[in-house]
Amino acid sequence: MKSRIMVPLVRTLDRPYICTNCLSRNLRGSLATTSYRPYSTSRNPPPPPSAAYARLSSRRLISLSGPDSTRYLQGVITANLSPSTPRRSGFYTAFLNAPGRLLNDVFIYPDGKGEGSWLIEVDAKEVEKLAKHIKRYKLRAKFEVKVLEVGEKDVWSLWEDEGKEWTAYSFGGPSSETRGEGAEVGCVDTRAPGMGRRLILTGNQKPEVEMEETSEDSYRIRRYLKGVPEGQDELVRESALPQESNIDFMGGIDYRKGCYVGQELTIRTHHTGVVRKRVLPVMLYGIDESMPDSLEYSPEKELGVESIPLETSIGRVEKRGRSAGKWLSGVGNIGLGLCRLEIMTDVQVSGEAGGYKEGDEFKLEWEGESGQKMVKVKAFVPPWHLTKQ
Repeated sequence: MKSRIMVPLVRTLDRPYICTNCLSRNLRGSLATTSYRPYSTSRNPPPPPSAAYARLSSRRLISLSGPDSTRYLQGVITANLSPSTPRRSGFYTAFLNAPGRLLNDVFIYPDGKGEGSWLIEVDAKEVEKLAKHIKRYKLRAKFEVKVLEVGEKDVWSLWEDEGKEWTAYSFGGPSSETRGEGAEVGCVDTRAPGMGRRLILTGNQKPEVEMEETSEDSYRIRRYLKGVPEGQDELVRESALPQESNIDFMGGIDYRKGCYVGQELTIRTHHTGVVRKRVLPVMLYGIDESMPDSLEYSPEKELGVESIPLETSIGRVEKRGRSAGKWLSGVGNIGLGLCRLEIMTDVQVSGEAGGYKEGDEFKLEWEGESGQKMVKVKAFVPPWHLTKQ
């Protein structure tokens, strides 16, 4: 007679006499905690190099050319296209709709082909939509609108953390012997300190600089660490307000400029001086971890940020009340959130009681493939914000 094989039961302190199959099913549906993996096997990108350049495939270009293009742009963007000194390099700005909500954050460059010839850099997923918007409202203005094909011209970001002073001759473009029409198209990225330079090159060229080439993930991580949102995955079209999106702090709004689409609400918000929410860099950490003291990117931490839905509400841990903010985007253990300043930071907001207390913790909860997920989140105010107050 064969002996019977007995399957032992797993005994735990909080779940006595639960079989292994049941226990594994329960564990799969439990709340998320920090998952540590060896660095070499992490799915997250490595930390960005201190000096490098990257092609930004997430950005596309629209060409505007014609005698009325400058006048048209002056009436639809938040920056001043006609200052006392003509624009010789690119600049950061935004398109708004009539109620003053953000359509697209953009860079605009004179392309070197003469007066009235411009390149608009925009989120690649929004390029056709913005081109259609421009064509719709150009009316009888005399200029041509063309969406450049992928690879016709590329957008590059170059940075060097040692603080190199960028000049027209350090664009990283073709040398003077090979420089063609419109070759030196670019600008210093002034949205935040240390963002480096942007450069537009034809599709078969790369920046001629003594730096390593890296992926766009490195550029994205640097943006998050500096608190710089970009594109309509992070600045939601027709929902985000320019001041809440830091367009003003990043130098994209000229408050002395005359009329433009969306100006009324933008100017009124500026003069009242009350901005209750702003996009801030945030750091995620596990439910069993202590609150971080500084913003640091840790590629070995996998918290499932890719699965967090856009605009997931940020709430207090073990407290009820109104939403403290919204999740926007992230990678690894860092990202961006639209945060209520008086709740998530110690920034004083005029007319608000100031509900923030040292030690307050906040959380993100969402429905994952294996059940309810939760991580904690902490907002950080970038030092360069304090110089803009």
